[in-house]
Amino acid sequence: MDDLKTGMIFDIQRCSMYDGPGIRTTVFLKGCPLSCKWCHNPESQRPLSELAFYADKCVRCGKCGEICPDVHKLSARTHKVHYQNCKACGRCESVCPVHALKLIGKTYQIKEVMDILRKDIPYFASAGGGLTISGGEPFSQYIFLKELLQHAKAENIHTCIETSGFTTREKIDGVLPYTDLFLFDYKVTSPELHRQFTGVDNHMILENFRYLYSRSQAVILRCPIIPGYNDTEDHFRAICDMERQYPNLTGIEIMPYHSLGREKAAAVNKAYEITTPTADDTVKKQWKRQLKTFGASDALLKSF
Repeated sequence: MDDLKTGMIFDIQRCSMYDGPGIRTTVFLKGCPLSCKWCHNPESQRPLSELAFYADKCVRCGKCGEICPDVHKLSARTHKVHYQNCKACGRCESVCPVHALKLIGKTYQIKEVMDILRKDIPYFASAGGGLTISGGEPFSQYIFLKELLQHAKAENIHTCIETSGFTTREKIDGVLPYTDLFLFDYKVTSPELHRQFTGVDNHMILENFRYLYSRSQAVILRCPIIPGYNDTEDHFRAICDMERQYPNLTGIEIMPYHSLGREKAAAVNKAYEITTPTADDTVKKQWKRQLKTFGASDALLKSF
């Protein structure tokens, strides 16, 4: 094993409660081959460091413009960021007094991540938690992903990968010995709509899901539901069919849409066309009625 291998990470969240069982430390790898219209981490899609600008925090002090005049153009009332000129040096972030600027994505060595994980081992032990590697798409940094999993398992840390499933069989085989649980996205049933909404079709994704199931791997199927996009009868029926067809799944979870990705996308100058508000209780109750009609289990209905 090589603890000097590096990866591009855009966040490390400790004491996470929603990325697998127990209390977990979630490592978010940068880069994703999909471009989901509802992506809740749009800052994760590009594989390199990039600048985020939070306009609501800016006081237009002008310090960033003094450091990087080709990137930041300020007046008394406006702050225009020329993202295309940014070289991700981070100097403007360092002088901003109100944290309106942030460099998204930092290179970490395996040993740096392991130093963080070791601090959390007592929490993992007491709550049945561990390491979750998310993204982006973790398999887009396969070498770093596999190495981090190997190091974690060498210290008896429970491991989990949150994935879109868009990767090769060879890469899946490479991480199987070091992965205790997969959080596997099931985004859209129709291949055509899957391509329209995510940029890729779902053939390889479904093949990989079936392969993991055939290998008796622990898999939780996670189904993001976005009002007006995939909250259709066909998709709800397919989710319930999956529950019956694959009875040995560790679980199936409905993941209602929230709109946090919109502000994140604006900060890194990415388009975000969805104007749908966060799914409220009324919408969720309607979804539960539909799922119940198609035979959803109590466990599925209680997942959201």
